Amino acid sequence: MTGETARIGRRAGGRTARVAVRQAGPETNPAPPGPTGGSYKPLSEAGLRAIYDTALRLLEELGMGEVPRRFQDLALTKGAHLSARGRLCYSGGLVEDVIAGAAKSFVYHGRDPKHDFEIGGERVHFGTGGAAVQTLDIETGRYRSSTLADLYDFTRLIDTLANVSWFTRCCVATDVPDNLDLDVNTAYALLAGTTKPVGTSFTLAEHVDPIIDMFDIALGGEGLYRKRPFCKAHISPVISPMRYGEDAVDVTYACIRRGVPINAIIAAQSGATAPAIPAGFLAQSLAETLAALVLVNMISPGYPMIFSNWPLVIDLRTGAFCGGGGEISVMNAASGQLSNWLGLPSGAASSMTDAKAVDAQMGAEKAFSALAAGLAGTNMIYESSGMMASLLGASFEAFVADDEMLSHIYRIIKGIEVSEDSLGFEAICSSVLGEGHFLGADHTLAAMERDYYYPKLADRDDPRSWADKGAADLWSRSRAKAQQVLATHYPDYLSGAADAAIRERYRILLPPQRLRRPS
Repeated sequence: MTGETARIGRRAGGRTARVAVRQAGPETNPAPPGPTGGSYKPLSEAGLRAIYDTALRLLEELGMGEVPRRFQDLALTKGAHLSARGRLCYSGGLVEDVIAGAAKSFVYHGRDPKHDFEIGGERVHFGTGGAAVQTLDIETGRYRSSTLADLYDFTRLIDTLANVSWFTRCCVATDVPDNLDLDVNTAYALLAGTTKPVGTSFTLAEHVDPIIDMFDIALGGEGLYRKRPFCKAHISPVISPMRYGEDAVDVTYACIRRGVPINAIIAAQSGATAPAIPAGFLAQSLAETLAALVLVNMISPGYPMIFSNWPLVIDLRTGAFCGGGGEISVMNAASGQLSNWLGLPSGAASSMTDAKAVDAQMGAEKAFSALAAGLAGTNMIYESSGMMASLLGASFEAFVADDEMLSHIYRIIKGIEVSEDSLGFEAICSSVLGEGHFLGADHTLAAMERDYYYPKLADRDDPRSWADKGAADLWSRSRAKAQQVLATHYPDYLSGAADAAIRERYRILLPPQRLRRPS
């Protein structure tokens, strides 16, 4: 090889390496979770005020029904009153005092502190939710009943997804019929699969103590959970229209006693348990979520609670729940706007597609609903990953695809930085007077790292290159990624001693070998 040939070879090899690096994209995430939203305001200031005033009027003049006796007695001592119909009523002044004293922000802990984040303001985080009874089987592509093993697999999958900030159990283990076993094993699957913040539900108040005791065992000692409460409770203490649910109120008391942060979810349905017209719906559901806030704060003033006013829509032609659509998207965004206007930690839902497959319908419904909720500045956006079939199903492929979608959503919420450096006056002059382009310039390379997200799943090849590589679609690429994670990622988040102690005390149905990579 001549010297000139060697130089050419070195240049070619260097160029190939540089091209490979550019094609892979930077490892840094230009828009991580937690950007500030609030630019989308579906409600005007006058609309916010009118909905709020109507909600206060509903609580004062109509009031709440089916109030458990112990809470009614407490509320009456704190300024509530009974109407002539025997309904528990709150004056506008009482409700506003509760709002003033309610928690405005709090830290949502992970078992690993690197996953901690603050809930409040207009900071936006996407996570999971749901109670799917079916799983889209990753091997057959058909729906089947969800199992405890599925829940564990979903948990360890999201443990690897950077844009899913917390994991609330997304499916119900239908193979666990006993309610206590179900609650305990659901909590155990969350412990085994991730150290991110998690969320679960409690069927009965009596199940709270055993599960919090199990969390203490996992952390290494009595009372440690209370110091860093990494699991919140999903509770619906108000049942639409305008009544309390006794079992859920009991769970609320039990959770407050053990220091469990509360996600108080009010999920009315348009035209069924709330008005079909959006403004009336929002007025009623706001009143109901305020009734939950009153409940929690009368029991324990200033207690950490997420104000989760989730408008749900039904197809009035059939009565079926509609997870996707413009109406549910704008109503959840409006809900987040209302909660933030009150200064309360906000929760809403998105990405509850009606699609059954990872297809164009899924992509459209998930993207515009997630974008609406995020731009509205909702703090905690639930159901944002993995949910399919109007919340009846969960999908491994959808979790992976949704994680990439959320990268784009975060990038949009982040917006555009305008500064002396980002305006690039000197860079423009240098390129115009120099090489005549911006390729390879320091200003360009800095922007590549700072301003652009490069997807790993979405295809940007030309048609011929795409065909030469097998013409794979998003579903197949997402499936391959999910399969790779599930085959290799078996996290070891429970010490041997803690796991043995838990198994000695509780009926744990996941065998130990299921938590380890097959040999």
